[in-house]
Amino acid sequence: MAAEPTLRLTVAQATIRFLTGQYAERDGVRNRFFAGCFGIFGHGNVAGLGQALLQEELRDPTTLPYVLGRNEQAMVHSAVGYARMKDRLQTCAVTSSIGPGATNMVTGAALATINRIPVLLLPGDTFATRVSAPVLQELERADAGDISANDALRPVSRYFDRVWRPEQLPAALLSAMRVLTDPADTGAVTLAMPQDVQAEAFDWPESLFAERVWHIRRPAPETAEIQRAAAVVASAKRPLIVAGGGVIYSGASEALSRFCDRTGIPVGLTQAGKGALPFDHPHSVGAIGSTGTTAANSLAAAADVVIGIGTRYSDFTTASRSAFANPDVRFVNINVAVMDSAKLSGISVLADARDAIDALDAALPDYTVDTDYRTETIRLAQQWDDTVTAAYRVDDDSAALNQNQVIGLVNTLSEPRDVVVCAAGSMPGDLHKLWRTRDPKGYHVEYGYSCMGYKVAGGLGAKMACPDRDVFVLVGDGSYLMMATELVTAVQERVKLIVVLVDNHGFASIGALSESLGSQRFGTAYRYRSSPGRLDGEKLPVDLAANAASLGAQVIRVSTAAEFTDAVKAAKANDVTTVIHVETDPLLSTPSSESWWDVPVSEVSELDETRTARQTYEQKKTAQRSYLRPS
Repeated sequence: MAAEPTLRLTVAQATIRFLTGQYAERDGVRNRFFAGCFGIFGHGNVAGLGQALLQEELRDPTTLPYVLGRNEQAMVHSAVGYARMKDRLQTCAVTSSIGPGATNMVTGAALATINRIPVLLLPGDTFATRVSAPVLQELERADAGDISANDALRPVSRYFDRVWRPEQLPAALLSAMRVLTDPADTGAVTLAMPQDVQAEAFDWPESLFAERVWHIRRPAPETAEIQRAAAVVASAKRPLIVAGGGVIYSGASEALSRFCDRTGIPVGLTQAGKGALPFDHPHSVGAIGSTGTTAANSLAAAADVVIGIGTRYSDFTTASRSAFANPDVRFVNINVAVMDSAKLSGISVLADARDAIDALDAALPDYTVDTDYRTETIRLAQQWDDTVTAAYRVDDDSAALNQNQVIGLVNTLSEPRDVVVCAAGSMPGDLHKLWRTRDPKGYHVEYGYSCMGYKVAGGLGAKMACPDRDVFVLVGDGSYLMMATELVTAVQERVKLIVVLVDNHGFASIGALSESLGSQRFGTAYRYRSSPGRLDGEKLPVDLAANAASLGAQVIRVSTAAEFTDAVKAAKANDVTTVIHVETDPLLSTPSSESWWDVPVSEVSELDETRTARQTYEQKKTAQRSYLRPS
């Protein structure tokens, strides 16, 4: 038998060539899996992966475009934002040098893995031969010779490998693709690349570089599982669906809408699932849980069967396991991930969301909820919609704005297919309650890791994935100061973002939480240190609008509703990144969800406020449940 033809390439060149040949297919639609590579070069990757990316760009600049980022964590966020908008069917690679470049990616990797978003990390590493050890930025240890800074990425990666020898590369790349294209088992994948190995040449079989199509599976539900689930749902008088991100990633919104229209079962939405139904769908009761609506939470409290679809039941979704108060409540969990399908002692349906919804619908041909329950659902949803309208209302166009009104203006002035991007702070909770989502991809809030640095970077990735939509990044001053660097990347790439920068001179979310826990908003305001030695002096003279302008963005300063309206219209008409700067009052909160979130309060304290908060906490804890009822 004739030997297979080979190509002599370096390990780095072979890696890049391999990535350009990977495709993903679902439902007959095929796309190149890697849309590009974000990177910052240092001594650990510049001569290896950097040279390989240059060589590929000169060969064909469209196969794996290189995007120069400004912060390694932010680059991972941008890749995540891109992959999320593409329903995890496409993503980007990210490369960094060894040392601080690699460890900067740890936060981004954790965010990707927690949210189950595929992203490939290619950090440089120290020498495999160790001939020059210790090298610059090497984490030298007395107890181990085979550990580098990259090992910090192990616990936050869904798959980790280190390519010590060229012969290991094919297996590492194929294993990486297996995880990246697995809807149940995906997340950050890290392939650590020693810098000397990157530059080493090897004769590779040409088949390594052939086009590969990875078929994204839709696991079909087992008949027995559907029958068990249908039996539980058929017994329900007050069922409730909790729709998570899996509904959107599966493209199951139409199936969910059909099922609810026929059965009358109301739907509460998690942060990741918001958009699974439009806000005005007759069976949508909006956000659920700690940052939910009174409509969804009222129905949750009395629900006798909860059907979780594509949700991992985070503490915010379950209100720290106090939301579902019916002592006889049972759970049906539809999920592609075994871990999530088994939560809360529920009936497990291990399957794709779209196919499982259709199968459950077929198994319940005669089931509908009572007319009174439908009427109650509509009444509660309308009451909350009236609450949102009141929160959005601006009675004086010349008065200063609050955060609720800012959200309302953006929501009203944006188009149905426009995208709002946010993460961490008070804004995600407010958006979860108040934002009227009209499109399944119109709401893009990262709340699995609740990472303050995600907003601008994630917005950049989202816009790169959907250039035909306007992307509104809503960011507070605290998050902006943590990571505004990718404004420069947006300007560089001529990617238009509309950034609404809400300046309230501190951490509004944690300030409110601190106050509710009896800690007097301690350490949450941006202030000078006063003469007694406390951080309670005058406001700091930080000019965030000027900072944004210095990074290349067009900036519009506003203070009233009329000015804000004009600014949004101007930003939508622009073809460049625009930052709208507005100051708001951090002490004004959104309408209450009438729910709870478990944050322990000091059991003993000298402060009256803390002792009072502890009493409230102990009372709320009595509603917390284990949900150990046999399924």
